[in-house]
Amino acid sequence: MLITGGSRGLGLLVARQLADEGARITIAARDQAELERAREELSARGAEVRIAVCDVRIRGDAERLVREVVERTGTIDVLINNAGIIKVGPLEHMQVEDFEEAMAVHFWGPLHTMLAAIPVMRRHGSGRIVNVSSIGGRIGVPHLTPYCASKFALAGLSDSMRGELAKDGISVTTVAPGLMRTGSPFNAWFKGNHRDEFAWFAISDSLPLVSIDAVRAASQLIDACRHGDSGLVITWPAKLAILANAVMPDAVALAMNVTNQAVLPGPSSDAGMESHSGWQSMSERAPSTLTKLTERAAAANNEVPR
Repeated sequence: MLITGGSRGLGLLVARQLADEGARITIAARDQAELERAREELSARGAEVRIAVCDVRIRGDAERLVREVVERTGTIDVLINNAGIIKVGPLEHMQVEDFEEAMAVHFWGPLHTMLAAIPVMRRHGSGRIVNVSSIGGRIGVPHLTPYCASKFALAGLSDSMRGELAKDGISVTTVAPGLMRTGSPFNAWFKGNHRDEFAWFAISDSLPLVSIDAVRAASQLIDACRHGDSGLVITWPAKLAILANAVMPDAVALAMNVTNQAVLPGPSSDAGMESHSGWQSMSERAPSTLTKLTERAAAANNEVPR
């Protein structure tokens, strides 16, 4: 079993639950230190876990990753494409490079790993592929344009491959999470008025009625993978938003327009093109009492640098 983006956040939560079930797991990410911390924790739970430093944006890295998993275990029965990057800010501050980076991580990375794993799965006559897209891969969200565009691309790739691979005994599940309390805002990147952007993003991520505990989200993902479900939308607000967009697209577009103009921060005239991490974007509003749930999740899910 291979989980990309498995060193922290949702990927790590999925790895924990699968480890408790006795799965043999390889987690891959770009950060060696994060991977070592994740391996130490998973091994303490009794898991048989390997780590791999890998940049799935690079085709050769992704192919090497899959090859190493197959060499160690003889096959690859489950592939979970979870690696991701979030960049938040007004369109005025997004450059072509931001779109290229999002596409490289969210589209080309999963494509590289799938193309490497599919021949192995075909030879064995079965396999499970889970592609973690997003509610942002179903509905365009202001200030997340590169992210949404790339997640839409991943959802299209995943849904199309499902029909192609079913004849080979390979199921492809497209997962579209809504807001999850993984602690990810601290490792997201922000442009424009980056402190204001971080504040709205982190606060939204912490709202109990809007976001979901990431442990529950991971359980739902694993269940969908186990049953070979075609798709999974996580959180009822995300399901309602998708339904509303299908039935009343003009109304949803108007709501996004109002949100962009009345709620979200405007463009910055001062160094707005520069990217800042969540850790570099803190203010009196975030972290605060409104972001406590996200802070706890960050500490619990290896999102905090050590």
